[in-house]
Parts: sequence; C-alpha cells; structure tokens
Amino acid sequence: MKLLSDSVSRLLVGVGLAAAAAVWLTAPGLAQDNGLKMLGTLAKGEWTIKQRGSTPDRKICVKSGAELIQLMHRESGCNQFVVEDGAARVTVQYTCPGNGYGRTSIRRETAALVQLESQGIHDGMPFQLLAEARRTGPC
Repeated sequence: MKLLSDSVSRLLVGVGLAAAAAVWLTAPGLAQDNGLKMLGTLAKGEWTIKQRGSTPDRKICVKSGAELIQLMHRESGCNQFVVEDGAARVTVQYTCPGNGYGRTSIRRETAALVQLESQGIHDGMPFQLLAEARRTGPC
C-alpha cells in the first residue's frame, strides 16, 4: 500500500511541475500578445514627434502604435518586456543586443495625442527623450 501511495505522490508532483512549467513558459508570450491594447486605440497615420528642447521635429508612420516604443532603437530583433499595460498608459522595457536598451512610457491623452518618455543607452551613449506625439495626417 505504501508503494502505491509513493508512486501516486510522485506522479502528482511530476504533473504539477509539468503544469507549472507549461504556464511559466507560455505566460510571457500570452502577456505580449494580449498586451498593449491602448496602442491599438491610437489613430493610424503620420505622427509628428516634438521633443522638448531644441531637437527638430520628427515624423513617423504609425500603423499599430508599437512604432512609438523604440524611437531611438529603430532596428528589429530587440527583446521587449511589458512593465505597465493600462488603459491610458503603457511602459515597455527593451534590450537590443549589441546596441543598448531603453524604457519607454506612453501616456494617451486622445487617440491622436500622446506624451512620450524614453531613456536608455543607444550606440554606447545615454539618451533621454521627453516628447509629445500628435497625428498630423495620412502616411
């Protein structure tokens, strides 16, 4: 009888560990796929980014809203981690192998106006970006 209960106990522990591993491995993907819904509510089209200070305005084409996350790191292949995913604000931390990292917060005021804060390291140099981004027309 003891042998049977030990086998059942080991089986249950094994099943529990396998279930926990499955949840742990798939949860980051689920969080990324279902996250950042606020960015999807932003108007599509050309956006003008006005940085505070003397930096010239910059225009980008926004298709999903995710284009606003990595303004200093335009390359693909960066790893992103969602820190905050709210109805009016998202914060994403990202790392670009061989080119630094950043952390960007986007606060939605309207579907055509957001406030941006981003800081990190790009090309070995620190950066800080404080800007307002506004939809200004079609792409």
